[in-house]
Amino acid sequence: MTDATPEIRPFTPSDIGAIIELWKICGLVVPQNDPWRDIERKMSVDPDLLLIAVSGAVVVGTVMAGYEGHRGWINYAAVHPDQRRCGIGKQLMHAAEKALADRNCPKINLQVRSHNQDVIAFYRSMGYGEDDVISLGKRLIEDDDTKTND
Repeated sequence: MTDATPEIRPFTPSDIGAIIELWKICGLVVPQNDPWRDIERKMSVDPDLLLIAVSGAVVVGTVMAGYEGHRGWINYAAVHPDQRRCGIGKQLMHAAEKALADRNCPKINLQVRSHNQDVIAFYRSMGYGEDDVISLGKRLIEDDDTKTND
């Protein structure tokens, strides 16, 4: 990995392989979520909100933001393990927050698996707090015969 300050920019189709490999390294690819399909779906809705951090020619981070008119959402936030604690995650989140604020988004929501205490601490350090809600989900489309709601 390189130590250069990364460039934050929107995703381009040539980034797909590197992004999916990063997501695998970071443990974000789970059986119930097909990253190829998730990127394909994102490209049909606000594709400029899939941001990547590139250092040299290497994709070192991503964040996928969304806004449906009521709340903004963050998904697929990832930084390569070799590049963590260098400010890349904060750069990506600030870029996503700015992009959502530019759309007049009043609040951002995100979900973190409860066992991921390092990530929870990261978001808290950025001013995110725990909301008194229960996250519910319902899968509308079964991808690859998956039966979970993640």
